[in-house]
Amino acid sequence: CLILSFFSRGKLGRYPPWPGKIVNPPKDLKKPRGKKCFFVKFFGTEDHAWIKVEQLKPYHAHKEEMIKINKGKRFQQAVDAVEEFLRKTKGKDQASSHNSTEEKNRRNSSEERGKQSAGEEKRKASLSEGKVKKGTGEGKKRVSSVSSERGSKSPLKRAQDQSPRKRGRPPKDEKDLTIPESSTVKRVMTGTVAGFKWPPSVSEPAKDSDPHFHHFLLSQTEKPAVCYQAITKKLKVCEEETGSTSIQAADSTAVNGSITPTDKKIGFLGLGLMGSGIVSNLLKMGHTVTVWNRTAEKCDLFIQEGARLGRTPAEVVSTCDITFACVSDPKAAKDLVLGPSGVLQGIRPGKCYVDMSTVDADTVTELAQVIVSRGGRFLEAPVSGNQQLSNDGMLVILAAGDRGLYEDCSSCFQAMGKTSFFLGEVGNAAKMMLIVNMVQGSFMATIAEGLTLAQVTGQSQQTLLDILNQGQLASIFLDQKCQNILQGNFKPDFYLKYIQKDLRLAIALGDSVNHPTPMAAAANEVYKRAKALDQSDNDMSAVYRAYIH
Repeated sequence: CLILSFFSRGKLGRYPPWPGKIVNPPKDLKKPRGKKCFFVKFFGTEDHAWIKVEQLKPYHAHKEEMIKINKGKRFQQAVDAVEEFLRKTKGKDQASSHNSTEEKNRRNSSEERGKQSAGEEKRKASLSEGKVKKGTGEGKKRVSSVSSERGSKSPLKRAQDQSPRKRGRPPKDEKDLTIPESSTVKRVMTGTVAGFKWPPSVSEPAKDSDPHFHHFLLSQTEKPAVCYQAITKKLKVCEEETGSTSIQAADSTAVNGSITPTDKKIGFLGLGLMGSGIVSNLLKMGHTVTVWNRTAEKCDLFIQEGARLGRTPAEVVSTCDITFACVSDPKAAKDLVLGPSGVLQGIRPGKCYVDMSTVDADTVTELAQVIVSRGGRFLEAPVSGNQQLSNDGMLVILAAGDRGLYEDCSSCFQAMGKTSFFLGEVGNAAKMMLIVNMVQGSFMATIAEGLTLAQVTGQSQQTLLDILNQGQLASIFLDQKCQNILQGNFKPDFYLKYIQKDLRLAIALGDSVNHPTPMAAAANEVYKRAKALDQSDNDMSAVYRAYIH
């Protein structure tokens, strides 16, 4: 059943429609209370949600209207997916029709043969009819009467009477259109978010959100078991009976390309590999952005795309409501805030500062303190990803600090990323980001080590990659980095010098809590050797060269 879903957004209007198909929900997913709704799988995405009946429209009748409203890239992919689905369905219908025609012809032929056979039997019966006794005729009459009673019901009615199926239960072939009734949308599980994405509350639809973008609200707890619940866009933390706060995920309902930008003025400081992609996506989604970069020439392209130019960090902060910054390391982050004409000079009550740099917890805590001391609001929001993911608006954002500011940044985070996590107090995001990059950097060093070992033992590096791509380690990261090495292409997607910096900071984090990090320490030494071989400004995959020199 193809439909278009029109998402309500209260006084702010409506989201553009999105094509979907009514399907069966997972067995353990309960139907929410309230108005009648169906479980919808959206084309071109991995998303699905309970959608109210009044928000569903027939696909074919509203297709042209939908195409006029939404011209985003992902929307076009969704339309293509619908058309492909229709082509396959049409092909199946044609094949089924052809088979039905052949079957009908076979039945007709069989019926003709049956009629001829019946005619022969009648003629034989008429010859012997006179010899049949009267009593036999009366008995035959009674049997005929019973047969007549049985024949009074249609074949369909008889099938229904004879069927053991309970009243009200639909036949199996109606399965895809039937949504079981239930009382709640709640699931308790241990571990990571898995299975399916949670839809927004039926009573309070999510506002200004994107089905490719998901918010996660995390408060630290000592208990390993974590409760996941559907929540509204307000991201309200719920208290469990144990008193510990839970992690909550809010799925969203709009589509990439249909984000409603905040009316706040946005500033952005730092246009490196990551910052450039972020600013480009902010502009594409309609945000008002003022940019600054230490090398002013990098701003020119964004000025042409509609950005405004700030002469100093202080000027950007003073003229904007929310200012983001993304720079290379702790020293650059401190200089940007505390240096001449720095961020701190532009801070006054109500001004907001979001540091997206990957730095240590001590640095980000110091910056938060000085910003807040001037009446400003602070959020740390380092990002996981690379240049390509930044350009595609598919970064993962780890945030901590001012929760209200986190919510105010919603449309910005949707423009630049696919997922955001709120991790609680300042410093938590920095720690988590260093751990993530520690794992990534160590893995990259292991990949390089494996490829060089294959080479020196006479094994094919390409075959090794093919084997890895067919196993449990298969990933885009693995394939891309191996391809870089095999092709000798080390154009930076994530600078080697920055992953080494993150390894160094992660090792220091371990030292601060007396926790051993021997794997990271070994990987760090390999990256240090690669830097000594002038690989700092190449991609992290250039660590391979540390093994062959």
